[in-house]
Amino acid sequence: MDKQKLSYFRNLLLEQRRTATADVRADHATALEGNDGVKDSGEMSKSDVNKSTAFNLGERQLHLIEEIDHALLRIEDGIYGQCARCGNPIDEPRLKAMPSATYDTECQTAIEEAQGVEEMPTL
Repeated sequence: MDKQKLSYFRNLLLEQRRTATADVRADHATALEGNDGVKDSGEMSKSDVNKSTAFNLGERQLHLIEEIDHALLRIEDGIYGQCARCGNPIDEPRLKAMPSATYDTECQTAIEEAQGVEEMPTL
């Protein structure tokens, strides 16, 4: 991959990382909010569900940040855009849609099938 494309993907990854980091901070702040103003057990339960959801979203964003960091390391190592399983190039449209992609479409599909992950039905 040429330097211009690598620069484009590095910037895309860095922007995604900034956004994900801000989301983690917001989600964790929501998860850690106190129960001030909660009047009854119904409101308390709703508050607990909201906090749990915010915490889970934050955890998901932390996982995304890890994937982004790995992709940035692959750029530094000169292997960004290569499938970690077969070594073939990952298609640019896939990288644009998911800049932290580690596998090409074929290998990703094979991995998901091996794990029992089903494809989303098409309409």
